[in-house]
Amino acid sequence: MYYMDTVQLVFMLVGLLCAFLLAYTLTPPVRVLAFKIGAIDVPLDDRRMHTKPIPRVGGLAIFLAFTLTTVLFCEFNSTLVTVWIGGAAIVVLGMLDDIFRLPAWSKLIVQLLVAAFAVWNGATIDHINLGGHYVMLGGWSIPVSMLWIVGLTNAINFIDGLDGLACGISAISSVSMVLVLLLSGDIGNAFVTGILAASCMGFLPFNANPARIFMGDTGALFLGYAMAVMSVQGVFKLHAVLAFLVPVAIFALPLGDTAFAVLRRVCAGKSPFTADRGHLHHRLVDMGFTQRESVKILYAICAMFGLIAVFFTKAMFAEGRFVKTIGIAVLAVVIFVINFIIMKNPRYRRHSGLSDDEMTVAQYRAELEELKKNKQVRKAERAEGKESHPES
Repeated sequence: MYYMDTVQLVFMLVGLLCAFLLAYTLTPPVRVLAFKIGAIDVPLDDRRMHTKPIPRVGGLAIFLAFTLTTVLFCEFNSTLVTVWIGGAAIVVLGMLDDIFRLPAWSKLIVQLLVAAFAVWNGATIDHINLGGHYVMLGGWSIPVSMLWIVGLTNAINFIDGLDGLACGISAISSVSMVLVLLLSGDIGNAFVTGILAASCMGFLPFNANPARIFMGDTGALFLGYAMAVMSVQGVFKLHAVLAFLVPVAIFALPLGDTAFAVLRRVCAGKSPFTADRGHLHHRLVDMGFTQRESVKILYAICAMFGLIAVFFTKAMFAEGRFVKTIGIAVLAVVIFVINFIIMKNPRYRRHSGLSDDEMTVAQYRAELEELKKNKQVRKAERAEGKESHPES
C-alpha cells in the first residue's frame, strides 16, 4: 500500500480545487462565446429532450480548466503531452462540429489521426492479463489501442443525450479510475485523472437539468479521448490477475450503449453514426421517467460498475477477491432492481424521495382515502368469503 504525506495531499487537493473553480468560472464566458459564434443547439426534431435554444461548446471550459491546472500542478510527461495536443485537436474538431455540424466521416478521420498520434506517443495496449498469464498483442497492439481510443471517444459522445448525463458519467468514471490508480500506487496518473474529474464537476452545475449550456461534441469528444488515453497509460498497465476487466467495467455503460447502438443501426441498414432515439437514456424517458430520474438511474449504474472495477484491483482484497467482487456486484444489482421497481410506480417513486415530485396535502389525503377504501373492500371480500364457505 502506498501513502501520501500531508504536503503532497494538500498539494493535490489544491490542484483539484483549482480545476473545479476554473471550470466553474470559465463556463459563463464560454457560454457568451457560444452565442457569438452561433454554436447554439436549436431543438428541431423529436430526438432532443430540450425545448429551447441552448449553447453547446461548454466542453471548452472543461478542456481549458484541465489544461491550465495540469500545466500548473503536474510534471510534463508523454501522457500529458498526448492529452494536451490530441485533446486540442479534438476540441477544435468538436467546436467546428458544434457550429457547422460536420459529416460523420470527416470526424472519424480526425479521430483516427488523433488516436494514431496517441499510439505513436506511447499510449498502447501491448498485452492483456488473463488469469495471471500475459497475452502479448504484438502486431495487434496498434489497431487494438486505436480501436479503444476511438471507441471510447465516440461512446461518451453517443451517451450525451440528457442534461448532465455525459458530464456526470465522465466524472464518475474518472473517480473510479482515480480510486483504482491510488490503490495500485500510481499517484501521478491518479492526480491527472482527478483533475479531469474535478473539471467535469466544475462544469456540471451549469449542465445539470435544466441545462444552461451543453458541453457539445467539444466536451464529449475531449472527455472520451482523455479518459481513453489515461486508461491505456494507467489501468491497462495494472498487474492484477483480471486487469483487463478493470477498464471494461469502468466504462461498461457508455461502451455497452454504444455497441448496442451501432449493432441496432447496422442491422437496420443504417449508418452507425445515424442519430436515433434508441439509446438507453431515451428508453428510460419513454418509459415515463423524467430527465433527472433517468440521469440518476444511469449515474447509479455507472457507479456500480466503477465499484466493481475498484474491487477487481489487486490491493483491495488479499484473498477471495473474485468471490467478494461478485458478491458486491450481485448485492448492487439487487438493490438497483428494488429501486428501479420503486421508481416505476408513481406512488412509490414519490414516497422514496427519488422523485422531484413533491406530495401536496391534498394528494396525501386522497392517498389515505384510497388506502382506507381498499382496506374496506378487502375486509368485505373476506367477509363474503367466510359466508360462502361457512364450514371453513
